[in-house]
Amino acid sequence: MSTHDTVPADGLLVTVAPTGAETTKADCPALPTTLAELVETAVACRAAGAAMIHVHIRDDEHRPSLDLDRLRETVAALREATDLVVQLSTGGSVHDPLEHRLRVLEAEPDSCSITLGSTNFGDDVFLNPWGFVQELYQGAQERGIVPEFELFDLGQVAALHRLLDRHGLPAGGAVHCDLVMGVPGGMPGTADALVAAVAALPDAVTSWSATGIGRSTLTVALAALAKGGHLRVGMEDVLTLRRGVPVRHNAELVTRAVAMAELAQRTVLDPAQARTLLGARPPVVTSA
Repeated sequence: MSTHDTVPADGLLVTVAPTGAETTKADCPALPTTLAELVETAVACRAAGAAMIHVHIRDDEHRPSLDLDRLRETVAALREATDLVVQLSTGGSVHDPLEHRLRVLEAEPDSCSITLGSTNFGDDVFLNPWGFVQELYQGAQERGIVPEFELFDLGQVAALHRLLDRHGLPAGGAVHCDLVMGVPGGMPGTADALVAAVAALPDAVTSWSATGIGRSTLTVALAALAKGGHLRVGMEDVLTLRRGVPVRHNAELVTRAVAMAELAQRTVLDPAQARTLLGARPPVVTSA
């Protein structure tokens, strides 16, 4: 390991989640939904301080998609344009069948999201049966893909204990999770909820981040910084910088996260350091 890759004790991982599956392009034209837009977003967010990108893709009509060829093309394009850790969502949209979500692993990302249980997601249900969670996790282990465990409530924190006890550590040996807060149906986006969730995390957890949805974004980010956690930001989770001021580009949210990190005297990690933190493999080098 080079000195450059060493993770400082005060290090901060900034993850950008630029698109998601809920917001439509018609409602938010600034949302990056084409491959070209996603690559441009990745480059700009890398320059602003992001080290990992959490990716949802869309089809030609800007609808959420888990098309495997598109996923592979997206992973390749992001790797060619940046050194970001590429994390694919295995959640897709709430309407995607489980078998399509499992197939995401075949695109061979650096990382993948794994949600530890089902959640009432607004008026819908984000379905994650226990058997599916185990199959997805074991598939990631076999392929050497590092998971980010998405935790929407304290029951899912308990499920993480159960999963690690039954199936052991992820590839790479690190355990990274993300507290997703403020989703209607999940835990609230409050400092009290964050403190409770962090206190309940398994001892095996080596790093955690937090995501505040909508109006809870700043509350959750500030609480996470105060507790020593990392940050996920992006237009998947919030579309305004403040009341009445829309986000024009995901890089604005990354820039704000970096500014908060500086106030908290945290050192923003680069992608090489993020790979060390997460136990991820070195970036894939493609021949010319």
